[in-house]
Amino acid sequence: MKKFMNRAETLVAESLAGFVAAHERLVAFGAERKFVRRRTLRRGKVALISGGGAGHEPMHVGFVGKGMLDAACTGHVFTSPTPDQIIAAIRETDGGEGCLLIVKNYDGDVMNFEMAAELAAAEHRIATVVVRDDVNPSGSKRSQGRRGVAGTLVVEKLLGAAAEAGWRLEELSALGDDLNARIRTMGVALGGVTVPDTERETFVLDEDEMEMGVGIHGEPGRARVNFATADQIVETMLEAILSDLAPDGGDKLLLFINGFGGTPVSELYLAYNAARARFARLGVTVARSLVGTYVTSLDMAGLSITVARLDERELSLWDAPVDTAALRWRS
Repeated sequence: MKKFMNRAETLVAESLAGFVAAHERLVAFGAERKFVRRRTLRRGKVALISGGGAGHEPMHVGFVGKGMLDAACTGHVFTSPTPDQIIAAIRETDGGEGCLLIVKNYDGDVMNFEMAAELAAAEHRIATVVVRDDVNPSGSKRSQGRRGVAGTLVVEKLLGAAAEAGWRLEELSALGDDLNARIRTMGVALGGVTVPDTERETFVLDEDEMEMGVGIHGEPGRARVNFATADQIVETMLEAILSDLAPDGGDKLLLFINGFGGTPVSELYLAYNAARARFARLGVTVARSLVGTYVTSLDMAGLSITVARLDERELSLWDAPVDTAALRWRS
């Protein structure tokens, strides 16, 4: 294993220190460096807090800033943040309108965020949205039901814009829950990842194999299948996604091609081109697009496709200004 690090046990802390220093206009450490928060907190709006294990960068710290998250709590690689990290973030970011916790559906994340919410409920108004966008409903060793994967970015962007616009806690929670039924993601990997602590690959594939239906923790997918052309891979993934979403000609879709950390951008755009061609044949409108490496599984060679059915109000929320380290645009 060759990685740019000093020791596995200090990798996350040193990486976060570098992130905060590089983006000091946007972010700062919270109390005792337990979390990363917006440098300038805004009172009078609902605070959005998310987080998870390291290894998914730029998610979640890269989405802290105006128009998205107020704070992100980071655990060790593929390990949930602890309840005390989350409670510290709640206390520091609550500007009087409560806190919305955005949680990926993995058992450790759900358990620790729930515990933090219960412990902080006496002093803070808290609601929780659990993201479940994976097409695979059977879950894995890490989750019950659909996992929360790259669609989490879509939820954080839309809710972040709504919070910036003054939506109340209950309204944000309702929108988050509603979005769960209209966002689906599927991932594919050409190889496993090497976790710094173990120095072992999470799974090994033969040259003519790929892992279909992977999550974002280096875990195997739902099927090991023969390697194929990019068009065939995208076709298989979209078939699973669209059979779940069932869009029609009147729907407006967000198409998000996400790299897992080890896939060149040129290949991501090639996959996007294949996906757009499929939608054109179906007569379905792709109203918004995003292509890039945003929700990773360390250095996994692979990608995911996320499709979201959005209405006009939600498209406006997507278009709203955002200013974070990883996602930035003006309306």
